[in-house]
Amino acid sequence: MLRFPRHFILSALLVSPLTLQAQQVPVTDVQGGYYPPAGQGMAGGAYVGGAAAPVTAQGELFMQLQQLQEETARLRGMLEEQQYEIQRLKQEGLERYQDLDSRLSAGAAAPAPLDPAAPAPAATEAGTATAPVVAAPGDPAKEKLFYDAAFDLIKAKDFAKADQAFTAFLGRYPNSQYSANAQYWLGEVKLARGDLAAAGQAFARVAQAWPQHQKVADAMYKLGDVERRLGNRDKARAAFQQVVTRYPGSSAAQLAQRELTRL
Repeated sequence: MLRFPRHFILSALLVSPLTLQAQQVPVTDVQGGYYPPAGQGMAGGAYVGGAAAPVTAQGELFMQLQQLQEETARLRGMLEEQQYEIQRLKQEGLERYQDLDSRLSAGAAAPAPLDPAAPAPAATEAGTATAPVVAAPGDPAKEKLFYDAAFDLIKAKDFAKADQAFTAFLGRYPNSQYSANAQYWLGEVKLARGDLAAAGQAFARVAQAWPQHQKVADAMYKLGDVERRLGNRDKARAAFQQVVTRYPGSSAAQLAQRELTRL
């Protein structure tokens, strides 16, 4: 039986704990971090490059992520609002197009002749009265050809040429039985071209020069629409209310009543 010297046994007992402790040294990975020894958790921080990162770094990352989510939600809300506004404008444009299309269809019929017993129109805002238009003898066949040619330009949506054609018609045949209709459609053409001021003047002219004509209700409604677009809410409301009061049951009155609820 082998016997070891007492001092050798004592040295071995002292070295063994150091050896066991060395076996538990963390193993470093190829990226500079390391895994904790067996039985040890990650409490107190994350191990990066052999040192524990402070908890505040994780908190800062969380706050940045939360801010990003809030910004995304805000942008999503703005996008939804813009989509709603675009849809509303499309719907409004569609309604106006349908309204114009129906009026184009109705305008294809021969316009009603001027009532010679119509009273003189009221004074304009400037205080000067407009002289009533009295039908004068002419060539109805030529007038109708000229009027129909101008109206066909509206159907073709050539509004620039239609503007010129109706203006020329009114200059050549100011007393025609088609003049009131031509004046109304001149207003529609200018409205389609975005000239609100000229459109308002054209529509107002219908009511001033031909107060008993069947187009007055439509012209007054359009005048209210122009004033609304220009931001003159009081004038728009007055025009719409006049249509509702003077022409109840008409399509123009129904449209005017709808606009009154929106003002």
